[in-house]
Amino acid sequence: MNKKSNTTNVLQILPFAYGLMLLVIVVLPFFSVPEYDILKNTTSHLGAQSAPYAWVMNFTFILLGLGAIIDGWRFLGKFWFHKIAILVFGISLMLCAFFQHAPIVKIPFDPFEDQLHSWFATITGFSFTVFAISMSFILGQRTAKALAVLVGVLVTILSMLMFEVEQYMGIWQRIIFIMSFGWMIYIFNKAELQ
Repeated sequence: MNKKSNTTNVLQILPFAYGLMLLVIVVLPFFSVPEYDILKNTTSHLGAQSAPYAWVMNFTFILLGLGAIIDGWRFLGKFWFHKIAILVFGISLMLCAFFQHAPIVKIPFDPFEDQLHSWFATITGFSFTVFAISMSFILGQRTAKALAVLVGVLVTILSMLMFEVEQYMGIWQRIIFIMSFGWMIYIFNKAELQ
């Protein structure tokens, strides 16, 4: 028997965070370092060590992580594996804000902090993929199941493209963010669980 989530009856954080993210990833590059290129530089570069207004991007990462956890837990109910996957995803995304990427300009930076950022970014991507694909096992509708698998596969392909076609790394990552968080908002509001 399918059940509809009741998350639409309560204030949600993720849609607000998503709107803020869309604004920040488009506008903040104009206020970052002159070397910033929206095609090849990622959102992590916007929040990098010593980057102007890095706090804006890092605040957005934190809000996205919190929104995914809180809204996801409300939606997921009894599905503890999925709750843990979204928890790992959200916490690792928030930790990407606290441990910042190396700057794109040649200035002194903390390489250990950059390494931690890289590890947490990898955990973020991996845990999201696990979450997305595992959602196909608990969503009620066939199209929702297929969409979950598609999102997980596309995130994996786009993540590989970030390293294979580096000159467009910024675009690949923005597509990942827009698609992933848009999909989460959709399922947390419209999907039915088994």
